Amino acid sequence: MPYKLKRNNRALFFYKFWTDPKQIGSITPSSRFLAKKIVDQVNWEQAETIVELGAGTGVFTKYISQNAKNGSSVLIIEQDFYMREKLKKEYPSFYFASNAEELTVIMDKMNLKKADAVISGLPFANFSDESRTSIMNEVKNSLQEDGAFVGFQYSFQMKEMLKAYYNSVSFKFVPLNIPPAFVYTCKHAKMI
Repeated sequence: MPYKLKRNNRALFFYKFWTDPKQIGSITPSSRFLAKKIVDQVNWEQAETIVELGAGTGVFTKYISQNAKNGSSVLIIEQDFYMREKLKKEYPSFYFASNAEELTVIMDKMNLKKADAVISGLPFANFSDESRTSIMNEVKNSLQEDGAFVGFQYSFQMKEMLKAYYNSVSFKFVPLNIPPAFVYTCKHAKMI
C-alpha cells in the first residue's frame, strides 16, 4: 500500500472503499458531527468497558479516547489489517481484534468485563443476513444488562432487527454527514 495512503485517512478510506466496497460502507469517513452524536449517547461516567466495531480510520476512536475515563478498557474491532495496525500505533493502551462475529470469545480471552457500551461503525447493509444475525447476537451477549448499543445507518433497514433485540430503540437524524445518517441507541437486551 502506498505510504501516502497510510498517512492520509480520507485517501486510505476511499482506497479501501474502492478496493472492497462490501467491507467499507461509504466513500468517506464519518463526519465529526456524526461522531459527536454517537459518543453523546454513552454514559461516560459509568462506562468501564467500551467496544468499537468497525473502527475504520478511527473517527469514533478519537472521541472514545477523549471521553473514556481513566482505568476503563477499550476494545477496538477492525477487520482491515492496515487500518487496525494504524490505530494500534495511535492508541497503544487499547485492545485490538479483527472479527466482530467472535466478540464474546475475544472479550473472554482478554479478560474484559461485559461492555457498558458497544459503538458500531459497521456497514450492516452490506452484510449477509447470517453475518448480521451473528454480530447482533455477539453484541447482545457482550453487553451489560444496562449497556447501550450505539451506531448509525443511512436508512431504517435495521430498525425491525434492532427492535427484536432491544426494548428501547431511538433514532436521531444527523444531516451533516456524507451521506446523512441516522444514529440509533439501543438498550435493555431481550433474551431471544
